[in-house]
Amino acid sequence: MSETLANLIDALRAEAERDRPPEDTPDVGIVMGSDSDLDVMMGSETGRPGAYDAFVGELGFAEQTSADDPPDERFTFETYVVSAHRTPELMYAYAETAAERGLDVLIAGAGGKSADLPNMTASIAYPLPVIGVPVQEKSVDSVIGMPTGAPLVAVDAGKSFNAALSAAQILAREHEELRERLVDYHEGLEDEVATTSRDLHDLGTPGFKQRRDQ
Repeated sequence: MSETLANLIDALRAEAERDRPPEDTPDVGIVMGSDSDLDVMMGSETGRPGAYDAFVGELGFAEQTSADDPPDERFTFETYVVSAHRTPELMYAYAETAAERGLDVLIAGAGGKSADLPNMTASIAYPLPVIGVPVQEKSVDSVIGMPTGAPLVAVDAGKSFNAALSAAQILAREHEELRERLVDYHEGLEDEVATTSRDLHDLGTPGFKQRRDQ
């Protein structure tokens, strides 16, 4: 094991032994098998929005990057690269310490035909809920193929944005403030659809399409 990997694992285990109030620890942990998964897990300007976009852009979360200097925002998440195949020790340490480090729900994304990170994370972190994200279409069967008794919630390929919303829904059962944020987000979607419907009717199909495509 490399010194860098050993130090990261030691840091996770040391953090698990600290006694910190819940408001100072991340609520959600996001892990991915490779930084090549980042555009799907975070979201990109050229692709669909991702978990980062949902948390920061829609729900008012902040990303926590230091255990000793947590953000002022009440709801936070952390992000790591954890490879099930190249760094199994790190995967095990991350999932094993997640609850003790204050995390309430995990989101795990992986690509390829052997997308084992969500499955293994769910097995090790149990009973902490884990939401799996197949980064590619070919990853779906691997991510959702858990046996009876080993639960894993999963979203469709590439839809880490929905994974973030699902994680927030789990947290909202105990946090009214977060529930209100989710309701506000959904009402915003309703307004968008209603406005589009009204404009389509009022402008007529050709006029609406022309304005939309400008």
